Amino acid sequence: MGLLGNELAFAHTLTPQEHESVMALGNRKRYPADAHLLSEGDRTSHVVIILQGWVTVSVATDRGATRLILGLRGPGELLGEMAALDPHPRSATVRALGPIEAQVISGDAFRRFLALHPRVSGLVIRQLTFRLRSADQERSALASLTVLQRLASRLTELSGAEPSGPYAPSAASTSGAPAPATAGPVVQLAQDELAATIGATREAVAKALRLLRTQNIVRTGNRMVEILDPALLALLADGHQE
Repeated sequence: MGLLGNELAFAHTLTPQEHESVMALGNRKRYPADAHLLSEGDRTSHVVIILQGWVTVSVATDRGATRLILGLRGPGELLGEMAALDPHPRSATVRALGPIEAQVISGDAFRRFLALHPRVSGLVIRQLTFRLRSADQERSALASLTVLQRLASRLTELSGAEPSGPYAPSAASTSGAPAPATAGPVVQLAQDELAATIGATREAVAKALRLLRTQNIVRTGNRMVEILDPALLALLADGHQE
């Protein structure tokens, strides 16, 4: 299961000249924590490139107010490109985890640029393909893994115990707040947010965390899970349950 992705962010794959040209298409904008950069169902077509900070990408589920977090995106990531390329409503909501700085580019300007720059267009297509494959892997994991396995896998990924790429966030950058003084890797997300990243209920995640605490694998606090035994957590993620 990959929430962070393992490819270079879009902006980091551009040449210096391409990067300058893309950024010149739009304007820099700041968003406060919890702001929606993009909203599921909207018919806007602009794209955003994250410059600083981290956001969640989520979709509504059939449980009403419950949302499933599809990914965490950070500096260099391009978001909203699907709505810029076709006339359909936006397929997901992008919410700021902390203060965000982003470049906002109109859909028309972005489409014109891609038409004139085939290499950059190819990078966008590659990103879309990668995210579709990641979504397929997530659906497979939801169907085949227990809540404990999914939680162990997610905590391992987000804590940096098993980083999924050169831009995997630290605990501080994930939450937008400094990490507390602790001995092990830390994930700074609330239980309901963790639940949303693995498609489980908050109650199921709370139960799994209790089990991990009793085995001294993790320690929990306010919006914080400290990983005390990364090796054992990784074993649980792989399905080696006692």
